[in-house]
Amino acid sequence: MKRKLLILSLISLTIVAFRFIDNPLIVLPKIFPKPVYDFSKNPLSENKIKLGRALFYDPILSRNNMISCASCHSQFSAFTHVDHALSHGIEDKIGFRNSTTLMNLAWQSSFMRDGAINHLDMQALAPISNPVEMDESMIHVVSKLQSNQLYTKLFYKAFGDSVITGEHTLKAISQFMLTLVSCNSKYDSVMRKQTSFTEQENNGYKLFKKNCASCHNEPLFTNDEFRNNGLSLDTSLNDYGRYRVTKNPSDSLKFKVPTLRNIEFSYPYMHDGRFKKLSQVMNHYTNEVIKSKYLSPELDKSIVLSSNEKVDIIAFLLTLTDKSFLFNPQYFYPKEIFLESAKD
Repeated sequence: MKRKLLILSLISLTIVAFRFIDNPLIVLPKIFPKPVYDFSKNPLSENKIKLGRALFYDPILSRNNMISCASCHSQFSAFTHVDHALSHGIEDKIGFRNSTTLMNLAWQSSFMRDGAINHLDMQALAPISNPVEMDESMIHVVSKLQSNQLYTKLFYKAFGDSVITGEHTLKAISQFMLTLVSCNSKYDSVMRKQTSFTEQENNGYKLFKKNCASCHNEPLFTNDEFRNNGLSLDTSLNDYGRYRVTKNPSDSLKFKVPTLRNIEFSYPYMHDGRFKKLSQVMNHYTNEVIKSKYLSPELDKSIVLSSNEKVDIIAFLLTLTDKSFLFNPQYFYPKEIFLESAKD
């Protein structure tokens, strides 16, 4: 009961704070820049979002009907996973990267740790076809969906056509992911002048702006770019990041700068999940950065922080936690949709 009241309270706060949104199906905060995503080419609708939500949680997208998008992207951990460093896929195969968080995707121009996908409507195709993730073909996914009465109904309501296509499948998943907007943390409340930072949080904020904000730009807390952040190469994975896509030597060990929103719940950290604690991340940037030809220029000059200053920055980072996002019922497993199908 207490958890239910907390959720309702948080959702109510969100509604009050964002009455100014342009589209009732997605939050577009005033402090955010203009979205990158072109909504005119995939207009949001309640039925498309409902379909996308069902697909996101349905393991029907995988070859053995055991792995769903949510298997690696849990809402309660900011739509990533927390129980292991590297993603686990079909037949418990181990991937070579830690899964990314999913939030504020309308403001991103590339996806995956290496930016291999440059449009959200195509993003889901990568894990679906990856042999260690879902190991399925889009043609077979469509065939399975077409033979499922629930989905023929959902696709008809969403697209006005019960003939299912790969394009509509991917666009529906994209629509659900577009609604995953996180913008109601304590930080956001402070920016709206509804509350204030503690002295420690405020000191951490000042230190953050001085040492971290050049890559983790406010208010999205990412610059949507790729950086070599001085990590050593894990020789068991040999993951060279962006270089795998471009084959440009200057992109060696560059990975997409992740958002820091909800970082409290998105551990383990880095592309390979090597750090379990934020304190380890702080120690990396102050003591363990490996200098190289392609190191991000922001890290050429060493970052000097006392132990207390590191704690203050972490205190600020915790203000980026958005519980109305992490516990939003609109993002939960859609049991009502699947129960409706079971009754049929």
